[in-house]
Amino acid sequence: MRVYLPSTLTALAAVHAAREAGPAPLTAYAVTPDLREWYAGGDEEELEYAAMSAAARASLRLLAADPAAPPRRVVLAAEMPETDVARPSGHAELDGPGRAAVELTGAVPWRRIASGHVDEAAAEDDVRAAVAALPAADSGDDDAAFTVDGAEGHDLLWYATQELAHLLGP
Repeated sequence: MRVYLPSTLTALAAVHAAREAGPAPLTAYAVTPDLREWYAGGDEEELEYAAMSAAARASLRLLAADPAAPPRRVVLAAEMPETDVARPSGHAELDGPGRAAVELTGAVPWRRIASGHVDEAAAEDDVRAAVAALPAADSGDDDAAFTVDGAEGHDLLWYATQELAHLLGP
């Protein structure tokens, strides 16, 4: 099953060094039955994009928790056995990104990571603004929500796993 793990460049460096993402449980995003029901008209590619977008939005929260991380959203796409993917226990949010939320019950070995998706450097100002606007957006401020949505105006660039090391610097 394809899952999307939110990350940051700092966390990606740790995953790359350890050759796995973990420890479990890990929050990820995938095409879930709730997402399929909500986006009934979407084909598989559109559903995958919606799940990846939910992970990119979660990456903003990781950036808020680590102000030293470069302001670029990172999403890792991985192929996991369905037995390692569960609906988060006590998960109440079934709107927006919550529809795609899953919990990984095991670490993600590097060999299961299929690709990385990362903002280009030109998105940094918008990502920085989105991170700063998160608290107000969470409180219902429409202008702040618009700012957060502004980061989503940038497409994430696709990287093969062997290219990800080039993003981590010398």
